[in-house]
Amino acid sequence: MSTDSAPPTTTVPSSHVGREIRRQPAAWREALDRLPDLAPLLPAPGERDAVIGCGTSWFMAQAYAALREAAGMGETDAFAASLFPDRRYDRIVAISRSGTTTEVVRAMAATAPVVAITAVPGTPVAEQADETILLDFADEESVVQTVFATTTLTLLRGSLGERLAGVIEQAQSVLARPDDLPAAGSEQFSFLGAGWAYGIALEAGLKMREAAQVWTESYPQMEYRHGPIAIAAPGRAVWVFGSPVPGLAEDVAATGATLVDDDLDPMADLVRAQLLAVRRAEVQSLDPDRPRHLTRSVVLEQA
Repeated sequence: MSTDSAPPTTTVPSSHVGREIRRQPAAWREALDRLPDLAPLLPAPGERDAVIGCGTSWFMAQAYAALREAAGMGETDAFAASLFPDRRYDRIVAISRSGTTTEVVRAMAATAPVVAITAVPGTPVAEQADETILLDFADEESVVQTVFATTTLTLLRGSLGERLAGVIEQAQSVLARPDDLPAAGSEQFSFLGAGWAYGIALEAGLKMREAAQVWTESYPQMEYRHGPIAIAAPGRAVWVFGSPVPGLAEDVAATGATLVDDDLDPMADLVRAQLLAVRRAEVQSLDPDRPRHLTRSVVLEQA
């Protein structure tokens, strides 16, 4: 792996999102501490379930759905809430940081029990759900989501029996080296992931676009060579979450692009992408807390 030099930074984050990124290991631990009480509300083995969300929450839904199926816990589909189909499920998991997103509220009208995961009590999502998991300790001031999303995924991964102490240690190690950011000066990033890590790749791309207006794309690893590799070139980066599939590293090397490939859990590696997104925003004098055209929640007028 080659690494471009990163612009200088301060050790104390000047933005809300910078501080929220650093809160992640502690929030992940708290979620796992609460898991014994919350686990009965989450999907049980053998259920056929759906997980819904919008934006970042949808990407966390995709990651969890892939993990749950891979663990043999039951068929699990993930949908952007606006595309939720008329289909029967044993349970729906609705993820919404704000609890006010219109598409999520509308999708919760389905005829299946709904458990909501949110950061804010007394909201339409919390009140409409049959059960609510409140992660208020992971709420955020920034429009850009970081700690709530990864804390939700930590809780869901823990519910599948994963041991995550090592992942938390990796994230702490990343945060202890805030200047160690790979391919920091690249003009373009392609984020790749296989299985559940594809959801992480989607989220990494979104963070860079939201906070820093960087050109990013995200793909399943095996799909990357079916066209997207055509944009790979010197000065651009291909960032792989998880182990690269056979032959991928060689194909990327032939393009002259920088390959980012490390032995980090994809969720811990996402922390590096978050840090880089904030760094790039600051270098460009952008406000990483308030990306242009975005609000904390999308609330639509009723039809």
